[in-house]
Amino acid sequence: METIKGLKRTDYCGDLNIKDCGREVTLFGWAQRQRDLGNLIFIDMRDRTGIVQLSFSDKTNRETFEKAAAVRSEYVLAVKGKVVERESKNPELPTGEIEIEVFELRIISKAQTPPFEISKADEVSNTDILP
Repeated sequence: METIKGLKRTDYCGDLNIKDCGREVTLFGWAQRQRDLGNLIFIDMRDRTGIVQLSFSDKTNRETFEKAAAVRSEYVLAVKGKVVERESKNPELPTGEIEIEVFELRIISKAQTPPFEISKADEVSNTDILP
């Protein structure tokens, strides 16, 4: 596993918006989900403030792109990248107008796939998980 040595968080995922375009940011969080479209990979990363989309393309360093392809749900990540305006905006997300073009990705911790989607955890009652 990698460490966060030398990195310092600049922002929280849910605090970023269109006004931040062009800024370089360092974020820490959990992988919500990963979508691999071949030459394009998207990872939804969340922290306590919300979710932001990370993007990896043919412009991304090959090693970083291959690392992104290996990311699974609930991996702990540290990323450095540039805030850019999204081509296809998502009005359902507060951060839906932007994404992070990642140039450095560190996998801090891997995780086993949880038995239910963490974002849906509030729909699970205590009687469902406690004896």
